[in-house]
Amino acid sequence: MANRLLLVKADGSLSVHSDDRAYKPLNWMTPPCWLTEEPGTWTVQNKAGEKLVITIEEVMHDTAHDLGPEPGLVKDGVEAHLQELLAEHITTLGDGYTLVRREFPTAIGPVDIMCRSGEGTSVAVEIKRRGEIDGVEQLTRYLELLNRDPLLAPVQGVFAAQLIKPQARVLAQDRGIRCVTLDYDALRGIESDEFRLF
Repeated sequence: MANRLLLVKADGSLSVHSDDRAYKPLNWMTPPCWLTEEPGTWTVQNKAGEKLVITIEEVMHDTAHDLGPEPGLVKDGVEAHLQELLAEHITTLGDGYTLVRREFPTAIGPVDIMCRSGEGTSVAVEIKRRGEIDGVEQLTRYLELLNRDPLLAPVQGVFAAQLIKPQARVLAQDRGIRCVTLDYDALRGIESDEFRLF
């Protein structure tokens, strides 16, 4: 037995949470399923006959809230916004930079931004909210492919993110990729002393 948060949603789903692990539940049952309450026991069952049985010794708090219709979630500061803003303010990367294209197509997927430096060199930019090693690996694959094209080569790489992990920065620098930390508020023209968590 332990203190747990039991979350039952209107769609019938149930999840069991502890006071750690952020959003990830310890156990759950997804819809379609139904809940049967008996004294000291909740049983959640799905169409396949699988059951999640919860023994309840004490109810510390019980509340219900109708959340109403879902209006849709609008996120601020996602990668698409960063890409759009950086494209509008491409000189953030350096004086003389010009935009060639957003979502530059390649055989292995689109490069977020293709631009030219002040010296006329092709530059491929990969944008992330949080810059980690996998983003550097992704940009490395793009660069290997783009540098085979004689009309583009040599292509330099820029790894741009709001936060770049130290391991990703080391790997990028080792591969000759420049790292740029993006300030979302500054790109939007907002001056803020507030520290933003994403």
